[in-house]
Amino acid sequence: MSNSIFENAKMLAGKTALVTGGTSGIGLGVAKRFQSLGADVWINSHEAPEDVAATLEDLNSNSALPKVQFAQADMADNVKIDGMLDGVLSVNGRIDILVNNVGIQHVSPIDEFPAEKWQQIIDINLSSAFHLTKHCLPGMSENGWGRVINIASAHGLVASPFKSAYVAAKHGVLGLTKVTALEQAEKGVTSNAICPGYVWTPLVEKQLADQCKVHGLSKEEVIENIMLAPQPTKKFVQIEEVAELAAFLCGDLAGSITGASLPIDGGWTAR
Repeated sequence: MSNSIFENAKMLAGKTALVTGGTSGIGLGVAKRFQSLGADVWINSHEAPEDVAATLEDLNSNSALPKVQFAQADMADNVKIDGMLDGVLSVNGRIDILVNNVGIQHVSPIDEFPAEKWQQIIDINLSSAFHLTKHCLPGMSENGWGRVINIASAHGLVASPFKSAYVAAKHGVLGLTKVTALEQAEKGVTSNAICPGYVWTPLVEKQLADQCKVHGLSKEEVIENIMLAPQPTKKFVQIEEVAELAAFLCGDLAGSITGASLPIDGGWTAR
């Protein structure tokens, strides 16, 4: 591999990447970037294959790039996670890059927060990252190279009201990231967390109605006074910015970056 992602457009050739929550938003952006760098990419979602057919067709429209494949699984179900991994390994034989990106959100005061929503968010946002990391690490260690990239959040570093489960899960992701880094430090495997601020994704868009209800504000007021208020740049982080950071973390020049929680939040956590 080249020392610079700008010197070698195919620096990930021969690598297999699995991106959870990879059919939209940040996950899809990361998948596209990895594909452009030559990786064999699998994108995960709980959706039915027919529902992601158009996305796959678009990704695979350029025959010069490796084919992106779909790995269906509900990230709240450990049995289905295991089945998905078996499917990927039966085709590619290895997973070199794991991007734990899948996430859901629910906005509610703690005293009104549904217990089932709490558990679902912890299962999908945190526990799935543990299970996937656990199963991917042995192969990475054996091969002497691997990248675990956890898409956390600025909410892994700071808190906001009405997001108890999400904030708890993302703080947990940062802890898992650090432990993974320490355990794999001498094995050629790095583990890092990217902590975006507000990125305009389907997940964020779906939050708008809940945020409006909780705060008693219009959609425009929520965007201006809630979402972008903590970001000094006063603009949404771009998906491509997150994807490029993920790509850099896969390069040789990022080999000493491990156990890091990397904000890309328009200055939010600089306060």
